[in-house]
Amino acid sequence: MPRIKAFQALRPVEELAAKVASVPYDVVNRDEAAALADGNHLSFLHVVRPDIDFPPQKNPYDADVYEKARANFQKLISDGVLKQDGDDHVFAYRQIMNGHSQTGIVCCCHIDDYENNLILKHEKTRKSKEDDRTRHVLALNANAGPVFLTYRGVDEINAKVTEATAGAPLYDFTAADGVRHTVWKIEGSQPFVSALSAVPVFYIADGHHRAASAWRAGNELRRRLPNGGTGNEECNWFLSVLFPSDQLRILAYNRILKDTHGLTIPNLLEKLDALGDLQRTDNPVPDAPGSFCFLIDHVWWKLTIAPDPLYVKDPIKSLDVSILERLVLHPIFGIEDVRTDSRIDFVGGIRGTAELEKLCIGGDWAVAISMYPTTLDQLMAVSDAGEIMPPKSTWFEPKLRSGLLVHTLE
Repeated sequence: MPRIKAFQALRPVEELAAKVASVPYDVVNRDEAAALADGNHLSFLHVVRPDIDFPPQKNPYDADVYEKARANFQKLISDGVLKQDGDDHVFAYRQIMNGHSQTGIVCCCHIDDYENNLILKHEKTRKSKEDDRTRHVLALNANAGPVFLTYRGVDEINAKVTEATAGAPLYDFTAADGVRHTVWKIEGSQPFVSALSAVPVFYIADGHHRAASAWRAGNELRRRLPNGGTGNEECNWFLSVLFPSDQLRILAYNRILKDTHGLTIPNLLEKLDALGDLQRTDNPVPDAPGSFCFLIDHVWWKLTIAPDPLYVKDPIKSLDVSILERLVLHPIFGIEDVRTDSRIDFVGGIRGTAELEKLCIGGDWAVAISMYPTTLDQLMAVSDAGEIMPPKSTWFEPKLRSGLLVHTLE
């Protein structure tokens, strides 16, 4: 069973938490991050995206960019914006977005449990992104952003969370994007540590690169210790938030295509119709698994494909993203590898179908595909089977804020 522990959080003073807390480094590009941090020198984006403090043409992987992250981080500490707790705690962290509420426990998980698959993955990581965040962790000597983990809910833990969140919070603010963030420091962490340590397995919901980088950085720091240390030093642990799976939601991860692969619109529609039931629709959002909405020549079409009995029990081949690749993207649009083909791109469901219409009707893309979301049960089934999801299968919202609770590695 995976281990967890309480930790001495480095965190903002209460009155500055809203100014410090930022979106994760990987949900915004350089220009978007710069705009969000504009006029706010306390924003943690100056730590997790230090390239915003350089000209736009700056290579974000240059050594002085990581040094800037370290300097910005240390300045927040020396200026008294961030202060470290004197003892170990776990924290409750609630997010409310558009009426949807989820509450997780902020704690630390062990890098060996990540390596030994007690913390299960469902996504491949890219070495370049791992390299970047590993260098970032080592530059700060801290985990700046948490890994988003989930587990099958336990009534005992839910009851403890309800009790812990009944009192006054440590932080409570609504960010510019309308998401409310509330954090409670839990006095007496051991009951939570014991209860969560009895959970058989954790799953990475979001943050595969943060987890892999924490593991790599932890191993590097461990090698520097006399005889490799004891395995209990802070470098062996990484910052996490654990949510019960029944509180989470996955949004669709939609697709856009550059062209019709030489097909006329009537031919394209004929090929799609041969796969199932194709009907014009005024609702561009699929209402059930096995249904896909296509924006073609300014018109929305809904395609419903019956389950294939050969694959209905296969955790990968039964996914809508797999069905789309197998029956549509490969044979009809000629896209062999969605990871590398420049004729396809992906649009997180948080942007909605209006973004798909903007890209296709007013932009450079020819076809949009609105997807039905992958479910948490499907994600966990894939992870339990030791499999990897097809690319861009899940989009979690709301995103965890960086800078609210930081785990230092010494």
